Amino acid sequence: MGQKINPLGFRLGTTQNHHSFWFAQPKNYSEGLQEDKKIRNCIKNYIQKNRKKGSNRKIESDSSSEVITHIEIQKEIDTIQVIIHIGFPNLLKKKGAIEELEKDLQKEVNSVNQRLNIAIEKVKEPYRQPNILAEYIAFQLKNRVSFRKAMKKAIELTKKADIKGVKIKIAGRLAGKEIARAECIKKGRLPLQTIRAKIDYCCYPIRTIYGVLGVKIWIFVEEE
Repeated sequence: MGQKINPLGFRLGTTQNHHSFWFAQPKNYSEGLQEDKKIRNCIKNYIQKNRKKGSNRKIESDSSSEVITHIEIQKEIDTIQVIIHIGFPNLLKKKGAIEELEKDLQKEVNSVNQRLNIAIEKVKEPYRQPNILAEYIAFQLKNRVSFRKAMKKAIELTKKADIKGVKIKIAGRLAGKEIARAECIKKGRLPLQTIRAKIDYCCYPIRTIYGVLGVKIWIFVEEE
């Protein structure tokens, strides 16, 4: 069971928590769900749009800068609280960035009665997050680095974080080969069937000149 289901959904309510906290009547539930999706998409589009403007910066750490690990949405009667968990919040610390993002989100929400608040939380250990590692691998592959070298380098970055195991899997036309295949690298333990084991997971598509590659990353953080 633990080998075939999404590790995050498998552990909801035990070691993993929901990213949306609100209550709605059954007839209004779908509207609230769509509103959450609009908020998340608007934030991600804002980050990507502003990253392209500053893409001429030649710093290797920018490969994983401004990567959002997850977005928490808390709705009350008159307030929508959005907490953005981000690895390196350099972009959102610029003057006027939060105000501009709030205006964009207010247009998406279209609610006069609810006030929108945005908070930024920096992730303490960025290379403990699978999204940031996936973005790093994507940056390396787009710069024509060997996929095996990119995977091994990502594994080395996890040494800076306190984790017990990591697994990286890449599938697609690797190195531009005619036939698609999958390559996997693993280090440490990864008990997918143990519910009390906290495992972070992400599935990330990478667009290359040879086609789309799929990256899956599992990180065994700790065991309760």
